[in-house]
Amino acid sequence: MNAQTDQSPAVSPVHPPIAHILSLDEEDLPAVQRIEQAAHIFPWSERVFKDCIRSGYYLDGAYDGAKLLGFSVVMPILNEWHLLNLCVDPKRQRRGIGRLLLEYMIEQARKAEVSSLWLEVREENAAARQLYAAYGFKQVGLRKAYYPAKDGREDALVLMRTLD
Repeated sequence: MNAQTDQSPAVSPVHPPIAHILSLDEEDLPAVQRIEQAAHIFPWSERVFKDCIRSGYYLDGAYDGAKLLGFSVVMPILNEWHLLNLCVDPKRQRRGIGRLLLEYMIEQARKAEVSSLWLEVREENAAARQLYAAYGFKQVGLRKAYYPAKDGREDALVLMRTLD
């Protein structure tokens, strides 16, 4: 890959994760739910995760031994992938686990010859926006009042990254 098409940052995480990535299935959902509920005011239900698995979406988890540290949910659509959820245990955030999961998704997408990656992110989620920007995601749209919030609704930024 040449320097123009590689959009991954050269900076390594402050605390490199001691983790490996495994595919998740329904038996992993209790651990997924614990992280989801700890990380979000409006978490996904177990039923949503089950529906994702049954629909053939990719659910991957970052593990340290047998301990789930974070996960991602990706919906493949033809030659595009949509990152629906990237969540790291709040006790393990800012240690490179989100980067590891994102890098894994990008690597798998390249292997599958996917042309673009898409996602929505809360406008107020500065840490996630910074992570996605570091990996070449650009804003291509805005979804007004997309997410539930404490005081009503919050806008979502639609981000996209092409792959070569």
